[in-house]
Amino acid sequence: MQAILKIFTNRRMLTLFLLGFSSGVPLALVGSTLQAWMATQKVDLALIGVFSLVGLPYTLKFFWAPLLDRYVPPFLGRRRGWILLAQLGLVASIAAMALFDPAASPGVIALIALSVAFFSASQDIVVDAYRTEILVSTEYGLGAAVANFGYRLAMLFSGAFALILADHLSWGQVYLVMAAAMSVGILANLFSTEPILKTTLPKSLKEAVLEPLKEFFKRTGVIELVMFIVTYKLDVVVTLALMTAFMLELGFTKTEIGAVSKGFGLVATITGTFVGGAWFMRLGMQRSLWIFGVLQGISSLCFIALAKLGHNYPMMVAAISSENFFSGMGNAAYSAFLMSLCNPKFTATQFALLTSLMALTRTIAGTPTGWLAKTVGWETYYVIASLLMLPSLLLLTRFKKWRIYS
Repeated sequence: MQAILKIFTNRRMLTLFLLGFSSGVPLALVGSTLQAWMATQKVDLALIGVFSLVGLPYTLKFFWAPLLDRYVPPFLGRRRGWILLAQLGLVASIAAMALFDPAASPGVIALIALSVAFFSASQDIVVDAYRTEILVSTEYGLGAAVANFGYRLAMLFSGAFALILADHLSWGQVYLVMAAAMSVGILANLFSTEPILKTTLPKSLKEAVLEPLKEFFKRTGVIELVMFIVTYKLDVVVTLALMTAFMLELGFTKTEIGAVSKGFGLVATITGTFVGGAWFMRLGMQRSLWIFGVLQGISSLCFIALAKLGHNYPMMVAAISSENFFSGMGNAAYSAFLMSLCNPKFTATQFALLTSLMALTRTIAGTPTGWLAKTVGWETYYVIASLLMLPSLLLLTRFKKWRIYS
């Protein structure tokens, strides 16, 4: 326990927490908070919907990640230099949003919001690489937990807290406050240490683009590896895909759902991620993936009990809390696993590739869930969701055949 506490309080973990906060701030500012601003300014609902496209850089970040592996800024080093440039771009872009009215200048706001998303996605690329390279493999789980904690606090800050501020300040002033909040990450970056480069840099942009792909897809068992990445959180995605619709059908109010999912659920997720990160140190990679994978799958069964009981508030709290807690544990091991797969020469590019593969699960798996629930009913739906843990666990029996770098 003392060893765990020591790691939680060391300088590198504090840096990861603050950089996690820095990564989390911009997301709501081009998402839910921006939507709230536009809605209060009476912007047409159809136009608000189109603004979801400004989030495309988060999906497409793999395309420019090789540039951040290949080139080194003339200050602070390969990782911290790019982090600082992204952060400065964010400060300028977020502050620029404060100068315009989305009702009067929607096109200008869209372009600036797109630049916020671009710099935010760029920061994510390099912060992910920094975290992977600054930690030793046994710390990956804890590092993921600490960064996730900072990220989620920042989302509350730029989401819920920003909305509260908007009742007392103008929206422009709110965005200036959010721009100032980026100073937390800038200071953390300036006072951090650059990871030791353990390999040579790519010698050309062509090498930076092609070699990460060739190196990854030539690995033994790569098809199994990709399938595991896509399926490890499949049960969680399907379980949570229709949660709000399910709860409303059972008669819970929107206030009850919001309070439990954003209150108990958030606390459970953060706690589960920390517990998972701590146990990761004891269990190691393979056993953590096994145990946490089983637990996050079984936790889906709580929703079956809720479907049987109907409008039962304690069971609703238990279902959401347990699902989020065990999913958080799975997140710690899963993030550590993705970190372990990156070749140090191409960390930024390969981590961006892996997170893009991970996003496929969220994008594709949610599509048929409505049809499935309508066809089989809620109880059977959640039985199926729980059973979806099996493909990844079967693939996990091949773990020793996969190539990792930790």
